[in-house]
Amino acid sequence: MSQAQCIDGKAIATQIRNEIAASVQTRLQQGLRAPCLAVILVGEDPASAIYVRNKREACRTAGVQSISHTLPADCSEVELHRLIEKLNHDDSVNGILLQLPLPAHIDADALLELITPHKDVDGFHPYNLGRLAQRRPTLQPCTPYGIMQLLDRIGEIYKNRHAVIVGASNIVGRPMALELLLAGCTTTVCHRFTRDLGYFVRQADIVVSAVGKPGIIKGEWIKIGATVIDVGINRLADGSLTGDVEFNIARERAAWITPVPGGVGPMTVAMLLKNTLTAADNALKNANNRVNNT
Repeated sequence: MSQAQCIDGKAIATQIRNEIAASVQTRLQQGLRAPCLAVILVGEDPASAIYVRNKREACRTAGVQSISHTLPADCSEVELHRLIEKLNHDDSVNGILLQLPLPAHIDADALLELITPHKDVDGFHPYNLGRLAQRRPTLQPCTPYGIMQLLDRIGEIYKNRHAVIVGASNIVGRPMALELLLAGCTTTVCHRFTRDLGYFVRQADIVVSAVGKPGIIKGEWIKIGATVIDVGINRLADGSLTGDVEFNIARERAAWITPVPGGVGPMTVAMLLKNTLTAADNALKNANNRVNNT
């Protein structure tokens, strides 16, 4: 039996970022502005600071303008509210990203919902999730959107395939189920109350695990020829990173599998840029429509 082919998320993300850069250059040649992403960072969480720095670097390489707003950890919810409202009304800003997690005294859900939907480049706003549920997606949650790009680019077949998603978070699991349902899969979502997880995983033609528990998906559960997408990133005691799936065993059974790291992670940032470009294009289209209707 041959080993599964690894899905190179870094390479595919680079392709997408190059495509975005080309689209941005086309905009500039047409006399339009580069898309602009505003990033809000609250506090000095080291991991969040690294994520923000990586996103800014990705913007730079793709030609997307980025502006940063860094607030102290003890800032009030009112301050954040005012900043988001200001950015909502700033026509030069196409996308707003509120870096999570936020300090415990701040209601993250309320602030994410405050971001105007057409600038919600994370795709977390109920409006955008609702559009996805109604099969009319606009700005899509970045990680599930990135996974669909990975699957599309390896030529994955969706219709008549059974997809099993492990994890039901609002950020990955639930929107992932909607994406795969939209693509034509028969879709099952497993979560912490699921009895006999292995029973469901064994049936899966496509497995997406987004739990954050090392080895929760046993390699022997993987169906021969399945596609395995591992979203989990877990740091072990020796400092190494691993996913949710027992990689070495699963690789002997799957047809395609994502490594950790280097699989899904790079795609999330790439789709953030793609959403920012989409938001800029939509803003231009809406502005032109307003002019034509006056």
